[in-house]
Amino acid sequence: MIKPWHILNSKTGADYRVFKVRADQAVSPRTGRSGEFYTLQSKNWVNVIALTADACVVMIRQYRHGTRDVMLEIPGGLVDEADAKDAAQRELLEETGYAGPRVSLLGTTNPNPAIFDNTCYTYLVEEAGKVQEPLLETYEDIEVELVPLASVPHLLSDGTINHALVTVAFHFFFQKRGYPATSCFGK
Repeated sequence: MIKPWHILNSKTGADYRVFKVRADQAVSPRTGRSGEFYTLQSKNWVNVIALTADACVVMIRQYRHGTRDVMLEIPGGLVDEADAKDAAQRELLEETGYAGPRVSLLGTTNPNPAIFDNTCYTYLVEEAGKVQEPLLETYEDIEVELVPLASVPHLLSDGTINHALVTVAFHFFFQKRGYPATSCFGK
């Protein structure tokens, strides 16, 4: 049976605004040998699948520095509030200008438990509509795009949508709601 490792000591090092680096000295319960392991400590994250009344997903395109590419994603970001649901509504509104009356949790996941200590919450916002212009942060360049829900499975399979946490978000959605039969715009 796999057992937790014993932590001998832990220290937090560099702070890079969106994450801190923690170094743990830990002992393997199997071998008794110790090693140093690094964890990126980050706030929890939220992702938002926002559906319009005519079955479109409110998606965004934005440049990502890690891949140095423009990605098709759903709105999301760091949880600054006490409640992840509030963060989901805020991120949707700020990044897209959309809001909706029904908000529900679809699921949670650990983005990469090998090196991250946080959780990503995926919320569904139904009957989303544009209520204002987006309120972008200084270093955000975002383009809002309405994508027919029925086209999402193809966009996932052809790699157009390839952000791991967005893929997981749609997994939660399709697991609970099933795959779409029709799409917005009559397509």
